Amino acid sequence: MTRRLLILVLAGLLVFHHSVMLGEALLDLDSHPPTLFDVIQWVLRVAIASSLLLVVWGRPRALWGMWISIGGLVATQYWAHFGELPVEFTRGRHPLSYLKGFIFPTLITLAFPHRRLAARPPEGQGSKAR
Repeated sequence: MTRRLLILVLAGLLVFHHSVMLGEALLDLDSHPPTLFDVIQWVLRVAIASSLLLVVWGRPRALWGMWISIGGLVATQYWAHFGELPVEFTRGRHPLSYLKGFIFPTLITLAFPHRRLAARPPEGQGSKAR
């Protein structure tokens, strides 16, 4: 129960964060047209939010989607940082700071109930004949 609650809270925070980021980007469309970088980030944020919702619903394969989309988002942040793209979030940031985006997904993955672990009988209750 505690692990499910941890997944719900962390995934909920990430879904909220990425939804807010998408909302702010859509509200900002009037001030400047979207670049290729912006569109890629939007697609990745939608993929992150949708895969996290599936993780909350207990879909094991959704973890793969979560990791691929978050890995893609971190990769685009490195692209912006080292490609010297004109984006605000890279100013004054250390290149390793983008890796903190992997903390919540790691905790979610560790807390996710894996079938192999759940199918294992408790110690002392194996299939041995007594």
